Amino acid sequence: MGFITRQSTCDLLNKISLVLLLHLFIFVSESRADKNAGDNSVPAIFVFGDSTSDPGNNNFIGTSFKSNFPPYGKDFTNHTATGRFTNGLLANDFIARYVGVKDYVPPYLDPSLDIKELATGVSFASAGSGFDPLTPTISNVISLSKQLEYFKEYKRKLEAGIGKEKTKHVITNALFIVCAGTNDFIVNYYTLPIRRRSYDLQAYMDFLLKQVHQFMEDLIDGGARRIGVPGMTPIGCLPIVITLYSSNPITNRTCIESLSSVAKDYNIKLQKELYSLQLCNAKSGSRIAYLDSYTLMQDIVTNSSKFGFKVADRGCCGTGIIEAAFICNRGSVLCSNTSNYVYWDSIHPTERVYRLAVEAFRPTLDFIINR
Repeated sequence: MGFITRQSTCDLLNKISLVLLLHLFIFVSESRADKNAGDNSVPAIFVFGDSTSDPGNNNFIGTSFKSNFPPYGKDFTNHTATGRFTNGLLANDFIARYVGVKDYVPPYLDPSLDIKELATGVSFASAGSGFDPLTPTISNVISLSKQLEYFKEYKRKLEAGIGKEKTKHVITNALFIVCAGTNDFIVNYYTLPIRRRSYDLQAYMDFLLKQVHQFMEDLIDGGARRIGVPGMTPIGCLPIVITLYSSNPITNRTCIESLSSVAKDYNIKLQKELYSLQLCNAKSGSRIAYLDSYTLMQDIVTNSSKFGFKVADRGCCGTGIIEAAFICNRGSVLCSNTSNYVYWDSIHPTERVYRLAVEAFRPTLDFIINR
């Protein structure tokens, strides 16, 4: 007689109920779409991922992939270059404001954080990281597994400061955001074709999703109950990708559709994985949801004027076609009006795009936090 494992049981339940769950999720999300923020029921926010979520953790590690210098932070409070890879706020800062927790999500590795700041949440994200364990080694940054270790360390600090019961309440009711994947494809699979030697594209997607599954299970085992996972954006529209893969990167700045379709296909698989995780962990009170970054970003890039943008094929910093991290620096020439640009550098969106993204996420965020 074979053993019935947790995973095999979940797979069976998923096959039976996935479609029903998807329709239920859509119904609940749409029914909440017109609600305002209401009373705050979220005591903290915790963030894991890559440069779209790193508010400055890379400042405290030995990597060259940093952004704690001008012109980064140009539109942040006091024009401070915090280590965020944009001109101002990240999406997670806007999410923290929307759920009423705090104005800025700080980096966990900042030694100046007091217990009050820790208690309302931090980001463990590291620019350059990814779900594939190999990806963070390329830039010598913090892996997702190490970010989980930091989360465990964080819980011990919080228990020492406010006690076990209060810590449990914070973790159980907190909002968790997990955002990674782009570096796995752009850096690891395509630019430095390390994984392509061992995996075809579909096999690599499946490999990544196994990493996602394990990470999410570990997060849930650690107490997380409200989790949002943004999908990948159309990576073929990143200015640096256009530069690398266009037949003529100076005159032909259109999106590389073959690469954007990779992100789209991955997102479809990711959604199924998250619905499966939601189904298998429903009894614990978990709410796990996909945040659709792809659709919004595709719309912004292809219909930029509709959103008030004038430039979508290059970043504001320097030429906008290659500069990022230390290549976007004090000596770089900047665009005259950041709000006209979709991208800040050749990889990362401007603050205004992050604001639009969170506005689009609100119905799903309300579903996750059950309000």
